[in-house]
Amino acid sequence: MAEKLKLDLSLVLPDVADERDACVGRLTRLLQAEGLEKVHLVSEDGGTRLCLHYDPQQFSVSRVRELAQAAGAKLGNHYRHESLRIDGMDCPTCATVIEHALSRMDGVLEASVSYAAERLRLEYDSEKIERPAIVRRIRALGYAVLEEGREAGWFAEHRELIFSGVAGLLLLAGWLAGLAGTPRALSLGLLLGAYAAGGFYTLRDAWQSLKSRSFDIDTLMIVAAAGAAALGAWEEGALLLFLFSLGHALEHMAMDRARKAIESLAELAPKIALVQRDGAEVEVRVEELLRGDRVIVKPGSRIPADGQVATGNSAVDQSPVTGESMPVDKQPGDKVFAGTVNGEGALIVEVTRLARESTLARMVTMVAEAQTQKSPTQRFTDRFERIFVPVVLVGVTLLIVLPPLFGFPFAESFYRAMAVLVAASPCALAIATPSAVLSGIARAARGGVLIKGGAHLENLGVLTAIAFDKTGTLTVGKPKVTDVVAFSGSEDELLKIAAAVESRSAHPLAQAVVAEATRRGLAWGEAAAVEAVTGKGLRAEFDGKKVAIGNARLFDGEALPEAVQQHTERLQTEGKTIMLVQADGQFLGVLGLADTPREGVKQVLERLRRIGIRKTIMLTGDSERVGRAIANVVGLDEVQAGLLPEDKVKAMEELGQRYRQVAMVGDGVNDAPAMARATVGIAMGGAGTDVALETADVALMADDLSKLPFAVALSRASRRIIRQNLWVSLGVVALLIPATLFGWAGIGVAVLIHEGSTLVVVINALRLLAYEDQASASA
Repeated sequence: MAEKLKLDLSLVLPDVADERDACVGRLTRLLQAEGLEKVHLVSEDGGTRLCLHYDPQQFSVSRVRELAQAAGAKLGNHYRHESLRIDGMDCPTCATVIEHALSRMDGVLEASVSYAAERLRLEYDSEKIERPAIVRRIRALGYAVLEEGREAGWFAEHRELIFSGVAGLLLLAGWLAGLAGTPRALSLGLLLGAYAAGGFYTLRDAWQSLKSRSFDIDTLMIVAAAGAAALGAWEEGALLLFLFSLGHALEHMAMDRARKAIESLAELAPKIALVQRDGAEVEVRVEELLRGDRVIVKPGSRIPADGQVATGNSAVDQSPVTGESMPVDKQPGDKVFAGTVNGEGALIVEVTRLARESTLARMVTMVAEAQTQKSPTQRFTDRFERIFVPVVLVGVTLLIVLPPLFGFPFAESFYRAMAVLVAASPCALAIATPSAVLSGIARAARGGVLIKGGAHLENLGVLTAIAFDKTGTLTVGKPKVTDVVAFSGSEDELLKIAAAVESRSAHPLAQAVVAEATRRGLAWGEAAAVEAVTGKGLRAEFDGKKVAIGNARLFDGEALPEAVQQHTERLQTEGKTIMLVQADGQFLGVLGLADTPREGVKQVLERLRRIGIRKTIMLTGDSERVGRAIANVVGLDEVQAGLLPEDKVKAMEELGQRYRQVAMVGDGVNDAPAMARATVGIAMGGAGTDVALETADVALMADDLSKLPFAVALSRASRRIIRQNLWVSLGVVALLIPATLFGWAGIGVAVLIHEGSTLVVVINALRLLAYEDQASASA
């Protein structure tokens, strides 16, 4: 019979980011070729593990371990993975240029650049190409590769603004020299200097785009500036390049602000941890922490790693990860997360996840990756640009050639063509959506909501209906005593007897009875001769009496008094589970138990309605009666009950036909198939479960619904800002083209309005970083 050995994937393939990497498949094939029966991945203990099935007659445990380590080392040496920080990208096209150039290099297997995160995800075959060659290629394109942990220097960070400032000063000097009547060579030399400084980065980007066989906004600007120079309008050409470079520099600075909002998440986790090792306390880098290490967390300090409390009690501020406004009490056995802030008590935390696997680290990675996933609006604008820019170039060419054929002065025709070229450059359009998506996702992450891409951000904002799983989503997920009906004696006496018997059982209903008695501060003695009757209840002896506690089937054959029947029917009508309590043949009372709604769910649903969600639906495997009882309490519009997992999938398809844009909210485990059919799949408790993070489009990091209205409202605000930006960018183009075509505006006015509109859309998008949770504030 085959045996199994499980190893941490991160120890076998330390450079692999996640299980989707191609090296995982290579490792599987390599090990199976060595004779292992089966190799696959499993998620457990807070991380991904490699499960190796082998024949113990052929292999020892140590041999299997050696094979795995050797295969991992071989792949690690052959296929290298890098995440490089790229400096110097000043527009989304730069990312495309780098990807295109690297993907053509022999040996580069993957090159994915995120302009928003300034990151290059790279995989290459080290037998065909080395890292220095790749870095040299990036530098040859005009960009820099920053070493990890190092920031660009002051000059590198502000070089665009410096070049733009120099261009502005030279332009001013050249214009003043011309007014003062100095030799033309002097003013022309100053204006040429303005051309060189203002057009340095624009020319670089235009040249790289042309080499990759594409036209972009930089190309249009260079052509327009060259055209102005050809006409002798040096001042206007220099003004164009100065304003364009200034607009780019200011836009880049504004986008840096949004990037820093994301990077600040990564900086929440401390760099050093105080660890108990070999009977001593030592400081180690967080990256060197191992599973099982015990870290000491002093009052007021940040927790360095995901783990569980070993000793100590304290309140922990989890807002950096989950967005919860109030500190959460922690005691031994409770989970804690890297980057959260310990309160007044000292804790010893046992590490359960490596630094790279922590919830915070994965959250930062996913937010960065989210920038690369284009939203529907962004895909539309990209398609629009690909068609619009060549059409503009053709139109400008015709504008230069045709009017002179009908007697129109060539110089005037050429000048207007250059002005139209500037007016038609869709610079604001190119940045309108990415800037809003970047800001929206960054703001959501800061509020404890992980949105995994621009498409999900936009889709979340158009929802008309939301479906909820019941158990564990709308409800606590654990039974609770809701009714105590005593026929003789007090409620407390009834609960004492019930708790004495039920304390001997591990059944969830029994534990709920004990919890209620404990909450009321009751004390009870020991029950004897406890006998469990499967599916019915318990019999025991307590205080000299024969006690029976259970459902109605436990008392089959006995006549139930009318009072018992009335209360039983009432509680069951309300969707509650009943427990009858009998002593020496006399019914003492009835207990009603139910899975109760989560605190604040009713208010959450009210807030969702206020922000435009028209229908809320419950999908549950429970009976109609139980589902309806919960729905009536929290205020749901519709209940679909008695559903198996496959029925929930069909229900989501039907809801999609009815309401078009429907979200599904669940825990990401049993609900995953239904969530996949929804417009947006939303999982709760992303901080506590890997499955929720992996399967959902949107993850509420805290295990409650309070952030759902915030997420929907923020997404709607993001859509509004995207629409505003599109109207501004397209409106400016629509107004400037006829204005320049008919000579009402020259190159200077066109570029001033053009760059002004670009700054307006970026600043408008940055407003999302300061978005307040108005849905909650108005509750």
